[in-house]
Amino acid sequence: MAAPPASADAPRSPPAAGDRPARPVAKSEITCEDRSSAEALDRLLPPVGTGRAPRKRTTSQCKSEPPLLRTSKRTIYTAGRPPWYNEHGAQSKEAFAIGLGGGSASGKTTVARMIIEALDVPWVVLLSMDSFYKVLTQQQQEQAALNNYNFDHPDAFDFDLIVATLQKLKQGKSVKVPVYDFTTHSRKKDWKTLYGANVIIFEGIMAFADKTLLELLDMKIFVDTDSDIRLVRRLRRDISERGRDIAGVIKQYNKFVKPAFEQYIQPTMRLADIVVPRGSGNTVAIDLIVQHVHSQLEERELSVRAALASAHQCHPLPRTLSVLKSTPQVRGMHTIIRDKETSRDEFIFYSKRLMRLLIEHALSFLPFQDCVVQTPQEQDYAGKCYAGKQITGVSILRAGETMEPALRAVCKDVRIGTILIQTNQLTGEPELHYLRLPKDISDDHVILMDCTVSTGAAAMMAVRVLLDHDVPEDKIFLLSLLMAEMGVHSVAYAFPRVRIITTAVDKRVNDLFRIIPGIGNFGDRYFGTDAVPDGSDEEEVASTT
Repeated sequence: MAAPPASADAPRSPPAAGDRPARPVAKSEITCEDRSSAEALDRLLPPVGTGRAPRKRTTSQCKSEPPLLRTSKRTIYTAGRPPWYNEHGAQSKEAFAIGLGGGSASGKTTVARMIIEALDVPWVVLLSMDSFYKVLTQQQQEQAALNNYNFDHPDAFDFDLIVATLQKLKQGKSVKVPVYDFTTHSRKKDWKTLYGANVIIFEGIMAFADKTLLELLDMKIFVDTDSDIRLVRRLRRDISERGRDIAGVIKQYNKFVKPAFEQYIQPTMRLADIVVPRGSGNTVAIDLIVQHVHSQLEERELSVRAALASAHQCHPLPRTLSVLKSTPQVRGMHTIIRDKETSRDEFIFYSKRLMRLLIEHALSFLPFQDCVVQTPQEQDYAGKCYAGKQITGVSILRAGETMEPALRAVCKDVRIGTILIQTNQLTGEPELHYLRLPKDISDDHVILMDCTVSTGAAAMMAVRVLLDHDVPEDKIFLLSLLMAEMGVHSVAYAFPRVRIITTAVDKRVNDLFRIIPGIGNFGDRYFGTDAVPDGSDEEEVASTT
């Protein structure tokens, strides 16, 4: 983000490779003897993660309960993603990718979760290799139904898709991950979207089996668990969760799982940077891994706002900027909303009038094509019609959402997305906290809305998010009631094909990054909330009511 994601889907424990049933077994078919066998197997397993103090939860694409702020209207991440690009708008750091290999039921997913909790950093993506099984032919489907297809062989995985997906995630882009149906041995029509990765954890039995994939991994970890423990785990899981009998599980293990481990998986241990004996029970190894990842992340930290304040200034305003004509009416409305004595009701009323004019002006820059219609008098009329597929509005919360009613009033059936960006009061940097974008937004013309833009830091982050979701740069229209010249230059320099549209441009930004003469904190004046000390104009605190 993905992120946002960014979409943080709560994970399900992935079925292990090579143990696909010939047919689904109903729970009612599980015998009491099988249940008692599973319970007996529980006692053979060592305790997991004993002696480890509980960790604070982290915002993650793979956590079922990341730290969230839930309101009546939306869900907001409470840990933000700092800039992953420089003042030029280009990615200057890739996500840190960790490969996690090991045998089936070695505890890879548990180790991954322990690493995520111990890292305590936002925007971690867990990518499972089980999502990338190849689509089977009819003959292979028949073999799988008879339990004669080897899901533990490297040829069972779509490594081309794995590499392409991991490359995009490392570049900070949004990706679509297949959802595999282990009952039918096929991919579902739905895809899972992942976005916003600061750290990627890729886990799977063949995580180190492809040379190109290995080159994408910044750190390689092999989880080494005793074969007897792995077998007991498989027996317990398959009997209690998948309704199988002991004989069938052992048969599959001996036919596919054990030979594959010896031939393809165990030899890759030598490629690992770190081997974790005993899996999730080795908390010392996990602590060392976390320390190394933290040191790598610290080296990649960026300071964007300071760079924007000193760059691209003293240049003519760009051609991509369009300012609403300053008629006496427009200037009169600006006078009212800039006046600190204006009541909240008047502030809202005249702000809405300006928003409507701004959006009407912005729509004139959309592509139109010639078309002919017939009038009620049966006469041809040579007119114009919108030449795009669809228009989507994206508001930068919270001030940007005040422009949504005006957009809806002039664009029928417009889709709306939201992005929450806030300033970190300790670092002064913008952080991405939450995003919700419509599906297939890459095909649309996107109207990006924020009421004020001072340095352009938040606007740049929002544009970067859209680009990461494959929206073409020349299809993005940044709309703002008021902008500072610094913000105009920052956005135009980084993204020269983004159209910038506003009702006014002020010359200066003060030491607190507020626009001078400015309008004050738009969100606080509009919503009637208290101002946030030392906050910039465009990075508003989210409304929680």
